[in-house]
Amino acid sequence: MSQTPSPSASLSAEDIRTARLAQATLRDRDVAEQLGISEAQLMAAHVGQGVTRISADPDRLMAAAERLGEVMALTRTPSCVHEKVGRYANYHAGEHAAMVLNDEIDLRIFPRHWVHGFALDQQTEKGRRRALLVYDAAGDAVHKIHLRPGSDHAAWEAVVAGLALETQDDTLQTAPREAPEPAKSRPDRAEELRANWDRLTDTHQFLMMVSRLKMNRLGAYRIAGAPYVRPLAPQSLGTLFTELSASQVPVMIFVGNQGCIQIHSGPVTNIKTMGPWLNVLDPGFDMHLRSDHVAEVWEVHKPTRRGMAVSVEAFDAEGRIILQIFGVRKPQDRAAEFEALAAALPEAAPAEVLS
Repeated sequence: MSQTPSPSASLSAEDIRTARLAQATLRDRDVAEQLGISEAQLMAAHVGQGVTRISADPDRLMAAAERLGEVMALTRTPSCVHEKVGRYANYHAGEHAAMVLNDEIDLRIFPRHWVHGFALDQQTEKGRRRALLVYDAAGDAVHKIHLRPGSDHAAWEAVVAGLALETQDDTLQTAPREAPEPAKSRPDRAEELRANWDRLTDTHQFLMMVSRLKMNRLGAYRIAGAPYVRPLAPQSLGTLFTELSASQVPVMIFVGNQGCIQIHSGPVTNIKTMGPWLNVLDPGFDMHLRSDHVAEVWEVHKPTRRGMAVSVEAFDAEGRIILQIFGVRKPQDRAAEFEALAAALPEAAPAEVLS
């Protein structure tokens, strides 16, 4: 495990606030990285100055978010930011996994990673900034709920008061950050993997299946072979988004960290490349992907009761999954159109296929 930096004794909450003021134009994440602290520790240093420590319990947070009306939900990884505008509703609690099931805001929540919570309320040059922020034990962002001009700002103070913790410390202790799990393969069990793969009836069974075989997702992809997977050229992800924009074939785009997975369902239209960033800039949905972080891309076929589920999945150089893209079956089944687009993507050159 790599260690999450903690503020040294010489770096007080006041020091952190002063450093933040000196870098007012930078994002919180970037300032924290410069200071060698986590983003949650940066937030904690501002408690009492526009920041309130709140419960991170998703059962309480999701109920509170419903009261805020239309907001922007943000879930990110080191390589991709996924932003959806909508309302929180239809929350399903669960000890190990919970869900928000909406057309607009669609989340899979893993509560044990919802550890530190903050309410942010600050006046900036761009106007009032209000958000509910959730971080994991290492202080890394899990999920953020940003208010918009059309949100129910009248409900804000009551929402924060209802979530506020009794203790409002301006320092925060974090746990070690978990290192990414590299690809785990068992070539000696490749035939067993394929036999079990053939018996899948739901995509949700896949991770349990590979875990039982002492592998993980990427490790299984590397040894499964055709017709189960096909390695794609890393640049094929940009090609796919261009084709999706041109064809308006709807898709489901999954982006998630260990505590939250956020899903967009629908077409993507406005694709803009800015330096290493591939951006989707659509009404109600923004995505920002670091294309230079994409090390492997796979076309994956998994059998289900409703037919074959085909996805395009991207991974970084450390084995972390960056995103998954699936075809859409409801309200109209257009999965076959997505499958055709995926099948036409260029295959990885032999040198690009890792093992």
